[in-house]
Amino acid sequence: MKKSRSPLFSPLKLKGVTLPNRIVVSPMCLYSAVDGFANDWHFVHYGKLATGGSGLVLVEATGVEPEGRITHGCTGLWNDAQKEPLKRIADFIRKEGSVPGIQLGHAGRKASSQRPWQGAEALGDAEAAKGEGPWRMVAPSAIAANPKRAAPVELDREEMRRIVESWGSAARRASECGYDVVEIHGAHGYLIHSFLSAVSNRRTDEYGGSLENRMRYPLEIAKAVRDNWPADKPAFFRISAIDGLEESWTIEDTFVFSGHLREMGYDVVDCSSGGIDAERSRTVATALTRRPGFQVPFAEQVRAKVGIMTAAVGLIVNPKHAESIVANGQADLVCLGRELLFNPQWPIQAAVELEGLDAYDIWPPQYEWSLRKRAEWIAKYRATEVQAAE
Repeated sequence: MKKSRSPLFSPLKLKGVTLPNRIVVSPMCLYSAVDGFANDWHFVHYGKLATGGSGLVLVEATGVEPEGRITHGCTGLWNDAQKEPLKRIADFIRKEGSVPGIQLGHAGRKASSQRPWQGAEALGDAEAAKGEGPWRMVAPSAIAANPKRAAPVELDREEMRRIVESWGSAARRASECGYDVVEIHGAHGYLIHSFLSAVSNRRTDEYGGSLENRMRYPLEIAKAVRDNWPADKPAFFRISAIDGLEESWTIEDTFVFSGHLREMGYDVVDCSSGGIDAERSRTVATALTRRPGFQVPFAEQVRAKVGIMTAAVGLIVNPKHAESIVANGQADLVCLGRELLFNPQWPIQAAVELEGLDAYDIWPPQYEWSLRKRAEWIAKYRATEVQAAE
């Protein structure tokens, strides 16, 4: 008789979509697009992750407008022409038994950057000489992201409304591409987070000052995305649960904001942290010692306090640890990022570790029949060795 599934490999129904397991590919920028268009590199990358057994594959932060990109290499969905390569990716992910999802983003004052392996600093004359010059950055207030960057343009009401519309249009296009989950990137110091945090939002109108005011614009964006996203498809929101700075965004603020998201029809809060001021965060004492599962407590607290499903992140590398997060009710989903870059087949290998030979049924059939035999031969060989030793 087949053993019962590990909690990590139990399905999860979200509105009209069922995830086959609780493992999520965190959105990870590849910085390899051209003019916002995904290409064969993206297809192979996300294809590997789908065949590796993750229940939900979230495509990287995809710009809702050209100025919303982090780098020249970021993907985009600001026009219909960009849909075709993203649709190809979504179709393949679904064919392999995973659920295709996509994260939408706007980099705000952290836009117009070099690719990480080029230095991750602001674009300048050297890049312009190579045809990849800088562009305008926007934010709630004209405060630079760090001392090496120019101050962004403070958004006026008219442009704020236009950007909201861009979010809604990108969400509509994402659904038309065949994605079944959309996630808003509202963390790590990008545009939405910069409105939420008092560190970067010094406005004196109804979009700045009090917590209610600082939440206003992010919630307008969230509403536009939810309104343009099918009612039977789930929506996620990635948030920095704390800034890591004493005077700014706190876990209590996250509870309030997440409650609004729940009322708006959002299904999962994806709990990360930090990113609003990397320089100062290094000097302020926080609980963010980087160790396996260091951000899981945020997901656990939001889940318990707000009554919304959560996704946990943060150096989750061990299958038994991931299983315990779900089994103990700390989060509903476990997100892996760099670990899946290192080993795209982590999920199906984790299944074998947790469930034994029974887990080979979730491997791609092109691999399953051969690897099951391999495992049986190895087991017999080891049994023979033990007998010989006795």
